Amino acid sequence: MRGYDYNTALSVFYITYIVFEIPCNAACKYIGPGWFLPAVTLAFGITSIATAFVQSFSALCGVRALLGVFEAGMMPGIAYYLSRWYRRSELTFRISLFIVSAALAGAFGGLLASAIVKLPSFGSLHTWRMIFAIEGIVTIVIALAAFALLTDRPESAIWLTPADKALAVARLKAERIGTTELVDSFSKAKIRRGILNPVVLPTSAIFLLNSITVHGASFFLPSIVGTLYPDRSVTQQQLLTVPPYVVGATGCVVLSYASWRLERRGIFMICVAPLAVIGYALFLAPSTSASVRYGAIFLPFFGMFAYGPFTNAHVAANVVSDTARASAIATNVMFGNIGGLASTWAYIAKDAPRYNIGNGLNIASQALMFVIAVVLYFWIKQDNKKRAERDVQGALEGKSLQEIQDMDWQHPGFRWHN
Repeated sequence: MRGYDYNTALSVFYITYIVFEIPCNAACKYIGPGWFLPAVTLAFGITSIATAFVQSFSALCGVRALLGVFEAGMMPGIAYYLSRWYRRSELTFRISLFIVSAALAGAFGGLLASAIVKLPSFGSLHTWRMIFAIEGIVTIVIALAAFALLTDRPESAIWLTPADKALAVARLKAERIGTTELVDSFSKAKIRRGILNPVVLPTSAIFLLNSITVHGASFFLPSIVGTLYPDRSVTQQQLLTVPPYVVGATGCVVLSYASWRLERRGIFMICVAPLAVIGYALFLAPSTSASVRYGAIFLPFFGMFAYGPFTNAHVAANVVSDTARASAIATNVMFGNIGGLASTWAYIAKDAPRYNIGNGLNIASQALMFVIAVVLYFWIKQDNKKRAERDVQGALEGKSLQEIQDMDWQHPGFRWHN
């Protein structure tokens, strides 16, 4: 690749990822996660194998665009699927167990790739082509197994006893306001309730800004390490990219677990962002040594992966219906991938070795996240006070059952979760 080809190839993936985010999660609800998630995983695996056979830059961009389509159904689909099983307070930690795989992939994906490229060639497959072929095959095997193992919801789980199913359903119904349905019928009104939600939109903005940091770090950490330690071998540089991801995985799980046990998300979204601001400020400081700048990388890594669980759980907790939850999660992830698209152009080769543009953008993003999180936190507290003063029965008088169910978060008895 030459010039900005690498950045362009990354961008193409995010464009289709963003466009298909909400339609894919709507399809996930309509078809059912038990079939939809294995299907898009299978399609992703097949497309990954196809990447191993591309012969031109245009073909690479085409395959990357398809990968974006199929990937669009994964993260929001899995978060939505988990919301069918777990209560609001439990979601953050459960989503973190999925999100942490991204950090672990960053830690060990490069080492795995280094091992794969040393394997003997298989026909036309060699070096980087082997990576896509082997990882695509593994993905297909997992997808085929998921068709047999994944079930849509607690009621259809053959491995639960009738008593277990009843308990799982009762736990979720206890949190519903204005409805007793766990999986409601598809409704455009409820889709709009999930998207045009006063908590979902600012939370999604937080995820957008954080994704600039996460994706920028993921794409360009090897380049950053290479400029810090240019005299080290490629293998040594690769090994130096592992510890930040290990810290990131640890931080994701620890912070999400604390959020679950304390039943708080808003305060964590406020407190974690300053770590990244401090870390990137240290990295940009003109007098710092390479060792200090390398150490500074660990500060943003510790907290940035936790915003995936924080924000997805936050939007899921602040809607009522299943349909609104699907669209709210998809909106959040769509915003996150807009941040991912922006990050592909944040780090450019001519800006090395300090990458002032990319790292400066990260400082601004994390600082703005902090401001939004603070405003949202206090707005929720204030609006809940106003809701507590409402006459619920009077507000619902004269409305049909369907009208009450369609109110979702506008129901006067609903309270925001912080």
